Amino acid sequence: MIRKVLLPAFLLSSVLCSSQNSLEGTIHALSNSKVYLSGMYGERIKVSDSTISDSLGRIHFILPTGFAPGFYKVGWSKTGFVNLILNRENVKFETWDSFPQDSLKVLSSLENQIFQSFTSMGRTSQSKLELLMPLVDFYPARNEFYRNAVTEFETTQKIQLARLDSVSDKYPGLYAIRMEKVIRTPYISASLSANDRIEFLKQHYWDKVDFNDTALLRSNVFADKIISYLALYQNNRFSQRQLEGEFIKAVTVALGAASVNPNVYKFMLDYLVGGFDKYHFDDVITYIADNFQDPFSCEDAARKSTLQKKLDNFKKLSIGKTAPAIEVPDLKGNTISLLALKNEFTLLVFWSSQCPHCTEMMPNLKAWYDKQKTKRLEVVAVSLDTSRTAWASFIKKEKLNWINVSELKGYSGKAEDEYNIYATPTMYLLDRDKKIIAKPITWRELEQALNQQIK
Repeated sequence: MIRKVLLPAFLLSSVLCSSQNSLEGTIHALSNSKVYLSGMYGERIKVSDSTISDSLGRIHFILPTGFAPGFYKVGWSKTGFVNLILNRENVKFETWDSFPQDSLKVLSSLENQIFQSFTSMGRTSQSKLELLMPLVDFYPARNEFYRNAVTEFETTQKIQLARLDSVSDKYPGLYAIRMEKVIRTPYISASLSANDRIEFLKQHYWDKVDFNDTALLRSNVFADKIISYLALYQNNRFSQRQLEGEFIKAVTVALGAASVNPNVYKFMLDYLVGGFDKYHFDDVITYIADNFQDPFSCEDAARKSTLQKKLDNFKKLSIGKTAPAIEVPDLKGNTISLLALKNEFTLLVFWSSQCPHCTEMMPNLKAWYDKQKTKRLEVVAVSLDTSRTAWASFIKKEKLNWINVSELKGYSGKAEDEYNIYATPTMYLLDRDKKIIAKPITWRELEQALNQQIK
C-alpha cells in the first residue's frame, strides 16, 4: 500500500533541504564494472558521471550542489540499467545485474518509493482493465456478471485516480507526483462503446497535463505520452496514406495542447519530427513543416535554429519539389554537381560502407543499373564514410561504376545537411528536371519505383 512509503511532512522537508545528496546502490553480481549516471531529456541520454562498482557491486555517487532534478539512468550495459528520480534527497537502492528492472528495490528515497508504488499499481490496473474491456464491450447486458464487470472497470480507475490525488494533496511538489499526473490516463466511463472510448481519449488525453512544468522535460514522460497518444490513431487495416492522415490529426491536437509553453512545444515538435522522419511518414512531415515552426526561431536565416532549418528543409524535400543543389567531390577530387547531370532520371543515394543495409542493397542496385540497355538512370552515391580507404575499397570490391562522391565528413557534410540525413540508406529518385518523384526506403520499394518510372 502507498501509505507504507509516505513520510511525515517535517521529515520530507528535512530530506529535501539537504544541500548535497548522494546516490548509493548495490547491483548484485556486478563486480568491478563501470557504471554511468546519465540525465534524460525525453529519450536523449547524456552521461553526467561514472564510477566503478566494488567487488560486491556497490556504487556511490555524490550529486553536485545545484544539480537539476529529474529522471536519471543508472546504467552499466545495453540492457543493464535502472531509472531513478533524483530530486534533492539521498537515494539508496539495490537490484540484480541480470534482471535490474524487476528486482529493483528502493531502500531510501520517498520520491522513488512513491513512483515505484504508482508504477506497480498502474501495471496491475492496466492489466485488469484490458481483461475487463471485452466484457464491458461484448458481454450481454442486464446480467449480474456484466454489472459486476462494469463496476470493477470503473472502480479500478477511480481507486487509482483517488490514490494519486490523495498523495498529490499530501506532497504536491514531488517530482514523482508531477510525472504521474502526466502519465495518468483520463477516467473512462463503462457506458462508452469501444469506438466512443477511443474518441473520448483522443479529445481528453492532454486535459490534465501541466505543460508549464518544464522540469519534466528532464524525464521521459512527455515522450511516452506522445507515443501512447499516437497509438490511439493506429489501425492495422489502414494503408500508409490513411495512417498518415490520422497521424496528422494527432499532431494537430498534441501540438495545439502544448502550445501554451514554448519550451515543451519545441520539445514535442522536435520529437515528432524526428520520429516521423525516422519512419518516412513524408505526408506528416510535410504537414508539420508547413503548419508549425520552432517558437524560438529567428527570422534572420543565418540565425535560424537547427530545428527550424530541419523544418525548412523538409518543405524542400517533399515529392514534387526540386531537389536541393549539391556539389560533392568524387574519388579523384573532381567536384560533381547534381544539377549538371543530364540523365532522364537520377537516383540520389546517401549510404555508408559501414551500414549493413546499404552494403546489402548496393549489389542489387548495381545489377539493376548494369541491365539498362540505354542509361536512362544515373546513380549518384553520396557516401557518409569518414575513411577514404574504407569507401574506396568497397567501391572497388563491388565494382560500383556509377558516380561516387563523398565529403568524408559522416553526417556533418553540406550535402547531408541539405537533405536532413540522419540514417542510411536514404534515397531520392529524381526526374530530368531534378524534381523528386519518389523517396523509397527499402530495396523493394526502390525496385518498384524504378520499374514504374523507367519502363
